[in-house]
Amino acid sequence: MVIITLQRKKCIGCNYCVELAPKQFQMSKKDGKAVLLHSNDKKGFFTLKSPDISILENVTKAKESCPVKIISVKLK
Repeated sequence: MVIITLQRKKCIGCNYCVELAPKQFQMSKKDGKAVLLHSNDKKGFFTLKSPDISILENVTKAKESCPVKIISVKLK
């Protein structure tokens, strides 16, 4: 299980996460911030739990490239 969390309010809209993991992230046309697709919002923390281990490499690259460090990736 891969658990991805995004602190959306702190997003600066750099688009790196979308470039590196387009199946998990997209940019909002409303405010220009990243959206974690199919995630649940809990007090500004958007979380996606995916059984698909194949996404781990791309989301880890997205996490590492984020200049404001608002993406976390855990393997459970």
